[in-house]
Amino acid sequence: MAAKKNDEEQISMIDTFREFKDTKNIDRTTLVSVLEESFRNVLAKIFGSDENFDVIVNPDKGDFEIYRNRVVVANGEVEDENKQIALKDALKIEPDYEVGEDVSEPVNFAKFGRRAILNLRQTLASKILELEHDSLYNKYKDRVGQIISGEVYQIWKREVLIVDDENNELILPKTEQIPADVYHKGETVRAVILRVDNENNNPKIILSRTSPLFLERLLEAEVPEIGDGLITIRKIARMPGERAKIAVESFDERIDPVGACVGVKGSRVHGIVRELCNENLDVVNYTSNIKLFIQRSLSPARVSSINIDEENHKAEVFLQPEEVSLAIGRGGLNIKLASMLTEFTIDVFREVPEDEADEDIYLDEFSDEIDQWVIDAVKAVGLDTAKAVINAPREMLIEKADLEEETVDHVLKVLRAEFEQ
Repeated sequence: MAAKKNDEEQISMIDTFREFKDTKNIDRTTLVSVLEESFRNVLAKIFGSDENFDVIVNPDKGDFEIYRNRVVVANGEVEDENKQIALKDALKIEPDYEVGEDVSEPVNFAKFGRRAILNLRQTLASKILELEHDSLYNKYKDRVGQIISGEVYQIWKREVLIVDDENNELILPKTEQIPADVYHKGETVRAVILRVDNENNNPKIILSRTSPLFLERLLEAEVPEIGDGLITIRKIARMPGERAKIAVESFDERIDPVGACVGVKGSRVHGIVRELCNENLDVVNYTSNIKLFIQRSLSPARVSSINIDEENHKAEVFLQPEEVSLAIGRGGLNIKLASMLTEFTIDVFREVPEDEADEDIYLDEFSDEIDQWVIDAVKAVGLDTAKAVINAPREMLIEKADLEEETVDHVLKVLRAEFEQ
């Protein structure tokens, strides 16, 4: 019965070993080293030391051999049973051993019992998991900013789990998904590697489809001149899934950077637009002339004049009345992206005819018709006079002064009535 039990434990031992021999992402040399170290850890716990043991592992066959080396001493003089063996016991192994010789004998690990096997299994599992984490982290830590394709494996409310071609798990959080994205299990998704977190040696690869880096890498793939270094992307501003502005610059006078990026009839950006759920792309020429750069960034609106406050990174832009709505864009999108692209706070104003320029009234004069808190809110965004408010875009008043639409409409009605009298 005891023999049968030992046989079962030996089989269990071999199965335990084989589970780890085909471990992914770990090279053979490292695996052998880890397996040997795991055996030695368990041997040290059993015998107090593993120094006199030879451990031979063969991951290709899924087996192993362990030998204990002891010195033959005279009968009755054994002081350390792990490192010494009495002559009478040595003679049972080989009849010609003498005192002082080394005895090497095979060790049946399974005879140490289920607890030892379980201990080895846990040690192996822990070390292999640690190695897999190290391997995953090392594989991805230098790939941040690169595009990767993966297969949707699981869809949750706050994130999507994606697996790469080696079955590594990648995470695409809800915050990094384009609002119009719809995912189905098994489909292929492209994203940029945003960052690699490695808290407590538990790496998490975070992907993004909303990062400007994703758009930048897509452009590099579609526009050969960017890959060749003839055109550089200076800045990208994105409202994912809606619109993006890209500032590009050419180092070759013969190359039109905007034309090269867009392609004939938009051929080079068609694929990118589809990938980004029909996100509109505006490509503009970069320039270090900030006035000109702001002017280009507000395209398609045509700017009449610009006042720049470089110290505070603010710009006052004046346009003809019919150009104001173009500059602001639907939902204020155009002016937001222009501000992101130029890194300047942009305030848009309608141009006032010269004959009306001097006829103005301070807002405080209207305190009998407009609540003082409303006047203060409008003044807080830099508008002190009636004409300044009337010439400012309605959308800007709502957003920057943080007022309700009805309140803004009431203010404009009161101010306009004053000049119509």
